[in-house]
Amino acid sequence: QLQLVESGGGLVQPGGSLRLSCAVSGFTLDSYAMAWFRQAPGKEREAVSCITRVGGTENYAHFVKGRFTISRDNAENTVYLQMNSLKPEDTAVYYCARAARFVACTPHITPSGMDYWGKGTLVTVSS
Repeated sequence: QLQLVESGGGLVQPGGSLRLSCAVSGFTLDSYAMAWFRQAPGKEREAVSCITRVGGTENYAHFVKGRFTISRDNAENTVYLQMNSLKPEDTAVYYCARAARFVACTPHITPSGMDYWGKGTLVTVSS
């Protein structure tokens, strides 16, 4: 059974850090690009970052560039999102997603290019 399970969300103060994890099962992780999206209340889901199959290339949305880092451990079947210098506007549900086969990790990656999603993990940045 194919699954993506996010963890690591929570409440953090502005300027703090969190590390999200996405544990995958039911498919071979190194065959797919992977991505993180987020959705804040009342807003559309937006791409945060993506990473190529073997981790050679990463792309970031402009609003997280320099603060967030995506990585993957194919041997451990896990994708990570390290989030530093968090801001209140980073508050959202964060989703891990698998890119459909032949969909590349580009700066223009969209939800329509993903074929499987996790249920999300809530990140709240507040003092």
